[in-house]
Amino acid sequence: MAVPTKYQPKKVEEKWYRYWMNQGYFHAEVDRKRKPFTVVIPPPNITGSLHMGHALNSTLQDILVRYKRMKNYNACWIPGTDHAGIATQNVVEKELLKEGKSRFDLGRERFIKKVWEWKEKYGDRIIEQLKRLGCSCDWERLRFTMDKGCSEAVTETFVKLYEKDLIYRDEYIINWCPRCQTALSDIEVEHEDEKSYLYYIKYPFKTGGQLESGKVRKWESEKGKYRSLRPRGARPRLWRAITDHRSPDFITVATTRPETMLGDTAVAVNPKDKRFKGLIDKTLILPIMNREIPLIADDYVDPEFGTGAVKITPAHDPNDFEIGRKHKLPEVRVIDTSGKMTKEAGKYEGWDRYECRKRLLEDLEKKGYLEKKEDYSVPVGRCYRCSTPIEPLISLQWFLKVKKLAKPAIEVVKKGRIEYIPKRWEKVYLDWMEGLKDWCLSRQIWWGHRIPVYYCKKQQDPRSSILDPGKNKHPASSIKHQEGCPPIVARKRPDKCPRCGNKNLIQDPDVLDTWFSSAL
Repeated sequence: MAVPTKYQPKKVEEKWYRYWMNQGYFHAEVDRKRKPFTVVIPPPNITGSLHMGHALNSTLQDILVRYKRMKNYNACWIPGTDHAGIATQNVVEKELLKEGKSRFDLGRERFIKKVWEWKEKYGDRIIEQLKRLGCSCDWERLRFTMDKGCSEAVTETFVKLYEKDLIYRDEYIINWCPRCQTALSDIEVEHEDEKSYLYYIKYPFKTGGQLESGKVRKWESEKGKYRSLRPRGARPRLWRAITDHRSPDFITVATTRPETMLGDTAVAVNPKDKRFKGLIDKTLILPIMNREIPLIADDYVDPEFGTGAVKITPAHDPNDFEIGRKHKLPEVRVIDTSGKMTKEAGKYEGWDRYECRKRLLEDLEKKGYLEKKEDYSVPVGRCYRCSTPIEPLISLQWFLKVKKLAKPAIEVVKKGRIEYIPKRWEKVYLDWMEGLKDWCLSRQIWWGHRIPVYYCKKQQDPRSSILDPGKNKHPASSIKHQEGCPPIVARKRPDKCPRCGNKNLIQDPDVLDTWFSSAL
């Protein structure tokens, strides 16, 4: 037989991989006489292709599994793929868009059928790539996170965690993608610094002068170096005090998001900041909206940021939300799930949030409230799938209490049972784990494991109205179950409400975060 003059890796790899497969070298059966060594592959998404991270990770796993197999361990490497909820849904929605359709035109059942068709056609691409890498997986045990067995495991896990009081439903501030129309976990938000501005806005005291009452004119400083706004007839003492960002008449607040000021319910300063001594608990007038809001003190405020006074918008900022709950402030929602201004935003209702910013700044300048703006680098959070800037919103969602679950994972590192190499990553890990907030589990999409929760709903009862779950864009927040009947968390759909006997039940339309199932 002639020896090839040139090495042909593709032919050699295909030949030997086919031989290994035919001999069943990768398959493992239960054998109590041999020590087990099992690895479950971190399931790659069905939407993508292998990248360098996959190649490295899979190669490292393959080395370990092959080594243990040669050492006579009963080695089993279980392969699988992830249904990748948002990612897969986005891909299929883009295909529909080419036909001029959306998922809402199809309805839930037809859309899910369409996704399954796409999965059957393209979903095995990444499996073939793993085989091309030479991965010695037990392909007879291939799993998909939406398979029947995996789906049952997801339901069982959710119910058990709920029974242990680790899962709950509540209104809380979450990351919301206006394009994908769903909540996102913190890890699904990518932050990047972007050039923007820090806007300085004057908030008048209720008992002080209100700048909008006088005419405003442009004026130049003596040296002509800058232009500003000065109310005609304003007292020289008052105008000089603006440089200190406070006066008997107003406080200046610095913000990177002026459009959210329409939902302000307080202004906060640090209690140790002597500049604001004697002003705490005074009442301010919210510019443009003419709503009374308090001046409060909170240790969270950084005296070095801006003017030392910050606006508090509990409905649209995670930190403000915590301060608002602490001080029992109202939560005024001025931006909706589409990124547009709500009726609470007054005359700006219906405007896109960024168009509102532009128009609001014009109005603030006309009325003498906009003191100045400075160049500023702003960390903007974007959806990891579509890159749309996320909007913090208060929403009714399902959450997992993570602190109790994180505790053992923290202890094994602190006690040295798990070692990080390089050592510096240990601190990164501990800082992350100790700073975790409860995990928002629910997603307002259709592709994924539907939450195993049911609500009691009386026929013809307006209190229990819910839009068609096959067409509704935001069904979870629309569910109003029968008064006195709590949500029913169950492994299988109940025949009736255990409390009132009503048989008209509806399942929660939301699905679980992809990572809830891939972690299993």
